[in-house]
Amino acid sequence: MRALAVEDDPRIATDLDVALSAAGFHVETVGDGEEAWFLGDTEDYDLVVLDLGLPTLDGLAVLKRWRAAGRQMPVLILTARGTWSERVEGIDAGADDYLPKPFRMEELVARARAIVRRAAGHGAAVMSIGALTVDLNRMTVAVDGIPVDTTPLEYRLIAYLVLHRDRVVPPGELLDHLYGENHDREANALEAVVTRLRRKLGTGVIATRRGFGYHIDRAPA
Repeated sequence: MRALAVEDDPRIATDLDVALSAAGFHVETVGDGEEAWFLGDTEDYDLVVLDLGLPTLDGLAVLKRWRAAGRQMPVLILTARGTWSERVEGIDAGADDYLPKPFRMEELVARARAIVRRAAGHGAAVMSIGALTVDLNRMTVAVDGIPVDTTPLEYRLIAYLVLHRDRVVPPGELLDHLYGENHDREANALEAVVTRLRRKLGTGVIATRRGFGYHIDRAPA
């Protein structure tokens, strides 16, 4: 899963990077409102953590531009301005959640996971499809109740497919959400990760629809 952290305080930005990476996200960080607006307008993210107090363009203006352009990625607002009227303004502008500073990273991660699940149409953190079970909070994978050891990259791939289990996910979309914008978009690299996962999960869990992409088989063998 791919996250954009928009925060101009270097210490907080680093903490966000560390916490969200540990929670299974591929994280990109920026500290400027104009740059954040451009990235959110041209790239696809599973989550944006957006500070309101930004240079060049404040976070609320960034959010309004995204929503006016039809960009629907989940947005969690951060701000040191915690009055109820500002919270209402942020929600009205299209924010999915709101967290005033100071905050605990554990709470931010919990809220981030929750809004990503809701955006994908799922409420529960534990998701089961056939023999496969993925716990999005604990970041664990099991087949027939037996835990499967995965690398962070493998976990991100299986979690993304599970969150989008109702459709076939194109290879380019998976590459974007696994590696972000700074990758060579090599389909062979993606196929290598899928192959490793199939060895660990069983060949029937991740299915391929040739010419279209990958999906989770609803009745894996």
